[in-house]
Amino acid sequence: LERQLLMQNQMRERQTAMQIAWTREFLKYFGTFFGLAAVGLTAGALKKKNPGVLLPIVPLSFIFAYQYDMGYGTLLQRIKGEAENILDTQSTLLELPKGPLTYEDLEKIRRSQSKFFIEK
Repeated sequence: LERQLLMQNQMRERQTAMQIAWTREFLKYFGTFFGLAAVGLTAGALKKKNPGVLLPIVPLSFIFAYQYDMGYGTLLQRIKGEAENILDTQSTLLELPKGPLTYEDLEKIRRSQSKFFIEK
């Protein structure tokens, strides 16, 4: 059981590391796109003398800030803290509908899905 717990924790850590690495890689491409879009939209706004052209920068900046916070900031620590808070103070939100799954429930489901099961 201890080995299984260690293995599950290692898998969770590796998946989290992959998610952070993916976010950092995505941020490189999105940062380049955001920079080019900001320069292009600013040039377009100046050329047309219309500040409304800059409007797409607002949602793009939110996406960029989120990705940066996920890849290099403290977003994961804040998410972890909030998850711990939910576990400590709002554990009723985590309860499954109809309660926890039992062996008897699994057997009922298995029997109902099995076409070849003959009830004795």
